[in-house]
Amino acid sequence: MSNSDYSFRRIFELEACTSCRICADVCPAVKATGNGNLSGMYRLTQLRRILRSRTALWRRLFRFRDLAPSEWKDFSQTVFKCTLCGACQEVCPSGIHLKELWLQIRQDLNHSLYYPEKIDTIRENLDESHNVFGEDNEERSDWVEECQDEPEDRFCKNSADIVYFTGCVSSFYPLAQQIPVALADIFQLAGVDFTLLGEDEWCCGFPLLGAGLDELAGNFIDHNMMSVNQKGAGTVVFSCPSCYRMWQEHYPYQGKFSISHTTEFLLKLVKENSLKFKDSPLKVTYHDPCDLGRGAREFENARMLIKSIPGVELVEMENNRENCCCCGGGGNLEMIDPELSSKITEQKIKEITATGAQAVVTSCQQCVRTITTWVRRNEVPLQVYDITRFVRKALVQ
Repeated sequence: MSNSDYSFRRIFELEACTSCRICADVCPAVKATGNGNLSGMYRLTQLRRILRSRTALWRRLFRFRDLAPSEWKDFSQTVFKCTLCGACQEVCPSGIHLKELWLQIRQDLNHSLYYPEKIDTIRENLDESHNVFGEDNEERSDWVEECQDEPEDRFCKNSADIVYFTGCVSSFYPLAQQIPVALADIFQLAGVDFTLLGEDEWCCGFPLLGAGLDELAGNFIDHNMMSVNQKGAGTVVFSCPSCYRMWQEHYPYQGKFSISHTTEFLLKLVKENSLKFKDSPLKVTYHDPCDLGRGAREFENARMLIKSIPGVELVEMENNRENCCCCGGGGNLEMIDPELSSKITEQKIKEITATGAQAVVTSCQQCVRTITTWVRRNEVPLQVYDITRFVRKALVQ
């Protein structure tokens, strides 16, 4: 146990916390449970105590002691019961980089051996199968069988202009597989030259960062970079915001090719008149995914796509863009505390239905999964779409 998991800048920022409690006001976990111990302010208070207890000077002068095992366990609970949505960082008046700090704490807890058992499952699945679900990675592109016109090469070419990086959830989770199916159909209709990586696509590594296993992500980064380079593509397209953010922040792709989220790429096709829409009367609201919105600062591409479809009326939720409330599906929370994840989703559903919209559109397979699951279980009359499926549905055949 040491303080080496924290950068000097993050340790220095700790002292900037004024205990204003604004982070607690916007935290989806706190709002869902009323438990202030899930707030960022509580975490920072405990972290200061931990770091000082490891420092000889503080121990001698102020008799700081290390946390007892039960206290470590309690601290671990609050750290991992977080969706990593970044809302706290967005509103912090002191400008503390809280999301980075939460990731560094998780890394520390792994090294200190105080972490949820589910973290071992994530580690084992990725180590053995190269995907977060522990499925046979050779089946990563089996969703192609659902496409209207499945080509003999199953979209796995030796080279192409575009690589579509599908992501683990859309590759393996049945509820999300319609997203890559819709995107493949759109690419075919627009004449886009694209390829999949197939079994050569590994997890982007984002779940490892969220689990506090940063040091294991390098192998995944190196492998995926090599797989994309072998295709000779100029652009990599992502429908998963977490994959997109992982590549933005941690992959050395600059100078080799560009990366694009589907919202940006599809809007480009619309502006080039490569996609033709039919009249689609529907009142919808848009949910900003945390990694795409607060993370990548992409708020308008999806909205412009929605507004480009004739007949669609877009209404905004009370909290939108950088203030959008999390769906409950981030930070590996579904695996660690599914009940808390569901409570956060319930809050999101209430905000969505308050708009009077017939449908909610988002740009993230995880958001689609959590919202759709809650809607179906509770029989809420609400349609749920990923932006790709929404665009595909509105296209002239």
